[in-house]
Amino acid sequence: MARDLLISLCTYNERENLQRLLPEIRAVAPDAHVLIVDDNSPDGTGDFARQQAEADPVIHVIRREGKLGLGTATVAAMRFAIENDYRWLLNMDADFSHDPKFIPALTSARERADVVIGSRYVPGGRIEGWPWWRHLMSRGINWYARTLLRLPVRDCSGAFRCYRTAVLARIDLSRIRARGYAFQEEILKRCRDVGARFVEVPIVFRDRRFGQSKIDWKESVTALWVILRLALERSAEAPVPHQRTP
Repeated sequence: MARDLLISLCTYNERENLQRLLPEIRAVAPDAHVLIVDDNSPDGTGDFARQQAEADPVIHVIRREGKLGLGTATVAAMRFAIENDYRWLLNMDADFSHDPKFIPALTSARERADVVIGSRYVPGGRIEGWPWWRHLMSRGINWYARTLLRLPVRDCSGAFRCYRTAVLARIDLSRIRARGYAFQEEILKRCRDVGARFVEVPIVFRDRRFGQSKIDWKESVTALWVILRLALERSAEAPVPHQRTP
């Protein structure tokens, strides 16, 4: 029997955030299941997640053997959603930069799209708590990805998204190149290639509450290179005309 919604959280050293985040997610999405994909966090995030799963049957955990990258963690969540027959996968960051209060806005837009993006760059969306250089870097990468990959959305790099699992099942996830943050742009390209419809809903993105950001200049350079390679790649999947949902 198909289940409706799985919310995925990819974690590395997020115990302090996770213990506050889970109750807030359950408050706004009481019928959803939650999947935590932890990359063997040394701060005990995985142990905490396992304790929560043992106490609550709607919480699931994948514990990986090491820090294998955000992209591969999200692919693991997508495979879990497909294999366990969830209709939708909603992915969000575990550091409170994605406020759970916006989950209902994403889920209410599902009838209009196959991929609903919590967007910082549509009217009503914004970012709080960033220095000027992060604003510049984010907008530059979004322009670069939108142009090279011909993506019909404003926010190409954010992770706060709700995917129709039937669309993810049409993608060969083994072909995903990006292991890190460039995954966000790549999966949009893969979704576009199989004819996915996109819609963006505004969110307010706030800098993380606890811990340190995992983005650095090396990760940014790697993302630029991966996006360029994707732009030059001739997709093996038959392209289907895509639509942008108003």
